[in-house]
Amino acid sequence: MNVLVTGGAGFIGAHLVRRLLADGEAVTVYDNLDPQVHGPKAKPPRAPRLRSVVADVRDRAALAREVKRADAVVHLAAAVGVGQSQYKIRHYVDVNLNGTATLLDILANDAHKVRRIVVAGSMSSYGEGPYHCAKCGRVRPSLRSGADMRRGRWEPFCPTCDGKLRALPTHESDRFLSTSIYAVTKMAQEELVLNYGVAYDVPAVALRFFNVFGPGQSLSNPYTGAAAIFMSRLKNNRPPVVYEDGLQSRDFVSVHDIVQAVGLALTKKIGERRVFNVGTGIPTSILAVAQRLADVCGREVEPRVVRKFRQGDIRHCYADIAAIRESLGYTPQIDFTDGLRELVDWAESTEAKDTFEQANRELVKRGLV
Repeated sequence: MNVLVTGGAGFIGAHLVRRLLADGEAVTVYDNLDPQVHGPKAKPPRAPRLRSVVADVRDRAALAREVKRADAVVHLAAAVGVGQSQYKIRHYVDVNLNGTATLLDILANDAHKVRRIVVAGSMSSYGEGPYHCAKCGRVRPSLRSGADMRRGRWEPFCPTCDGKLRALPTHESDRFLSTSIYAVTKMAQEELVLNYGVAYDVPAVALRFFNVFGPGQSLSNPYTGAAAIFMSRLKNNRPPVVYEDGLQSRDFVSVHDIVQAVGLALTKKIGERRVFNVGTGIPTSILAVAQRLADVCGREVEPRVVRKFRQGDIRHCYADIAAIRESLGYTPQIDFTDGLRELVDWAESTEAKDTFEQANRELVKRGLV
């Protein structure tokens, strides 16, 4: 099988490509090597049975040449970053939607032999996760108000009775309540690919990745994810900065488990269900991530909890993974602490330019923090 991986030189893509090559597949990496993600001196990957193409996913002619060679496509290419998407709106919409539209336009109009498409969705599209209210049952609160945040009322309350809530796992059937431009574009990417799959009878699968972390994640990109940002701060002898009170929670999943899920989506028989969460099903607070990472690093440093909020941030969201477990046989393999140890071991020999403060100033200037 010849697999085309858009965004294949990125964090997740690089791990996936190594796995596919180890499994004996031929792989084409298609990536624009964006300096924000890869650094200014990035070079395309090289390996036996690996074809590397440096080009933009919006370049129809270049992409069409590679689609023609492929048996399957894994579409990872995207501009990534919740905060940055709130002011680089045109860029995020252009890359994520026009890039996906270009791929699908080729598949719809050009000769090809692609028989499987996997697209990377995002947990960010869900917005706030579901909750249990003792009086009202299962509820989905709306985005928390600025007034509540300024009062330090971090936890959402029941939208019906204003009662206290307990976070529940998020199921694939939960409707999207996107709170950022990035989240909206990821939702649209997913819908576009699934729509194409139905119309042209090509098995298409959307994998909604939760908070991915692990070795290979950029330590110099301030929009890459909490674990990598905290790792960069610690490597530069600075405390991790945690918004709100730090007790907001996410589902942190190792990149190795993400690769497992993509491999299953590429090879398993696909039934009626075409959308799957990919996480661990375990919520972890952001403060706990910072504290455990400092412990694993052997640093006696306390995270700086700033009790400020970013516009669009949610409080809790973690995955219900029953569907992917039952349909594809996915089982998370990497314990969170073991995953942090692997990240720390890799980071010891990796350059980390701490650009958090610069990114934070940009958000403050725009009234987003």
